[in-house]
Amino acid sequence: MYASTTTAPKTIQQQVLRIISKRKAIKARRLRIGSDLSRELGFDTVDVVDIILELERNFHITIPDEVPLTTVGDFVNYVASHTHVEAQAA
Repeated sequence: MYASTTTAPKTIQQQVLRIISKRKAIKARRLRIGSDLSRELGFDTVDVVDIILELERNFHITIPDEVPLTTVGDFVNYVASHTHVEAQAA
């Protein structure tokens, strides 16, 4: 189970974790909310940009360049706070 310090709905958190884990072929269950993408997981700038583009496509949101996204939780929280959650969970 994820050590969750986020208020994100479970489905959003799961989708964000899946997108992040897919980028580096890391099992989603290995990702922690506090994991730093570059320092702990070895993601570079291109990886992060690709994750952002994928999140924007999947959730129909725009993530400005100046938003500080360094941890898994940063991504989950940003997406959760900028996504209109559908009544039906995926």
